[in-house]
Amino acid sequence: MPDREEEHSAAIVDVVRDVGDLAASSGRADLAERLDQTRARLRDPGVRVIVVGEFKQGKSKLINALVNAPACPVDDDVATSVPMTVGYAEVPSAWVLMQSDPTAPRSAPLSVTPAVERQEIALEDLPQFVSEHGNPSNERNLLSAEVMLPREILKGGLKLVDSPGVGGLDSSNALATLSALSTAHAVLVVSDASQEYTEPEVQFLKHAMRISPNVAAVLAKTDLYPQWRQVEQIDRGHLEQVGDVPMFSVSSDLRLLAAQTQDRELNEESGFPALVAHLRREVLGRAEVIHERSAVHDLHSVVEQLSVSLRAELHALQNPQDTPRMIAELEDAKAKADEFRGRSARWQVTLTDGITDLIADMEHDLRDRLRTVQREAEQAIDEGDPGPIWDQITEWLDQRTTAAITETFVWTDERSRWISEEVADLFSQGESAIPAIDVGGTDGVLDPVDPISGLDAGTLSAGEKIFIGVRGSYGGVLMVGLATGLIGMALINPLSLLAGVLVGRRAYREDMSARLNRRQQEAKQLVRRYIDEVIFQVGKQLKDRLRLVQRTARDHFGSMAEELHRSLSDALTSAKAAAGTYTATRDDRVEALQDKIARLDRIRDLIPVLPPPVMQSLPAPPSRKDADTPVDAEIVG
Repeated sequence: MPDREEEHSAAIVDVVRDVGDLAASSGRADLAERLDQTRARLRDPGVRVIVVGEFKQGKSKLINALVNAPACPVDDDVATSVPMTVGYAEVPSAWVLMQSDPTAPRSAPLSVTPAVERQEIALEDLPQFVSEHGNPSNERNLLSAEVMLPREILKGGLKLVDSPGVGGLDSSNALATLSALSTAHAVLVVSDASQEYTEPEVQFLKHAMRISPNVAAVLAKTDLYPQWRQVEQIDRGHLEQVGDVPMFSVSSDLRLLAAQTQDRELNEESGFPALVAHLRREVLGRAEVIHERSAVHDLHSVVEQLSVSLRAELHALQNPQDTPRMIAELEDAKAKADEFRGRSARWQVTLTDGITDLIADMEHDLRDRLRTVQREAEQAIDEGDPGPIWDQITEWLDQRTTAAITETFVWTDERSRWISEEVADLFSQGESAIPAIDVGGTDGVLDPVDPISGLDAGTLSAGEKIFIGVRGSYGGVLMVGLATGLIGMALINPLSLLAGVLVGRRAYREDMSARLNRRQQEAKQLVRRYIDEVIFQVGKQLKDRLRLVQRTARDHFGSMAEELHRSLSDALTSAKAAAGTYTATRDDRVEALQDKIARLDRIRDLIPVLPPPVMQSLPAPPSRKDADTPVDAEIVG
């Protein structure tokens, strides 16, 4: 079966090459370049599978067990600090990608592509670059790392991405992981068998399913926890509430041991055969179908465009009496194609208006969510003294802010994909390839936001308390002492001392109340400044991403409109030239055109017939109500 699939893929590649050669010989370098890109996608589809999860869940060892090689560093105290990609190559090698200018901010606008330097390193030195031990907090400023291995599972274009642990899927690092899912063909969410899914993990799964088309859950380390079957049953119950998510229980240690001892039964017990079958059938298989369908669409489009010019010229040579009518029809078609590529075209208007509306909706959504967080924080501050629990408040605020930003990001991603599909549907009622829009990298979305400043805890030393009391009691002692002096009592007497204690106590309470009020106001001001900074920075990042979506879709469909316009222009020019061709050379030209058309027809017959896609009406755009996911969070006092 795999051999037949490989032969089928090779046949499509050969057809793409033949049509590309014919387009180049016909002077259509634009169509030849388009088919070169199609052939590159067929040869190396580059199917990315991102492995995500919290720290120390077994992500790196899972990848090592899949490829049967120590590709990713694994240790009890070592965590991955930068993303690692494991792909195929005939010769093992390792590379790191870094910015050529280390001083350049990683939060630069997406419209500015940072200069990336690719440096080869020794395989044994890889842990010094990608692990938290060798590269703590990514102090080397690396963007990612690549390991290339000659493994059969990677040969079809599969690329496994080991993402850094997010340290709690409700932390700010989870946003970068979620955004990377936009460019992934599939996602493996890894959680070990020590306990059932936590609430952040369930929320992350829901978000991942809304972003990525193919999500699977992996229960790791089954060999370490005897109760893993109970945990598996509970987790499957959680997954049933989330959606249709397949789950695979695996043991990486058993898989590596089975590979070392060539024990087939032990390999089956590890659970990996089911996971590998899923990757080959549901991930690689689907990606190949998508790439083949896109290639067939490109082939039909290019063949038709090449045929237009050849058939128009041939018809003009064989039927001179119909030339005026044919030229008029081509003129009309060319005018429509010219209008189709203009700014007033319906698909252009839909794209521009859709992105403009989405930017406005995104800003409102982000501000509304964060204002809700701000009101909750201010209410909590008013209910008590924020000083002693300021660390807990800042942690809660970071979690709630991250949850709000994540919801806005996921909803914006859904809306942008819906707009792209709507534009594609307007551009062509048939099957049309939607451009691969890369809005994945979110490094620095929250990095520019300064952390919340510290707040005075409000604790006073014994000396400060005595000073406040004495300062307040002095006035009471003096006033009562002067009044009692009128009846012959001394300045300092029991009555004046009692009044001093009462007045000092009141002054102490008033001072503490004033200090508490100042701390509350200062805490509210710190929260407001933090929220404003988050809105400013994240809003800018999301605007950049939506502009990138707009430019990518516009350039993709615009280039297709340009190809169609040029094809009709060439057909019109050929028809007009044929009308003035001398009889002596007409027969030779007719024969040459008939040969090219016959070759095109033969190539068209070689294009495989794929089953028609399931045509569905375009759904309504995702509403914010559908995107809302309540997050339970409390400030622990």
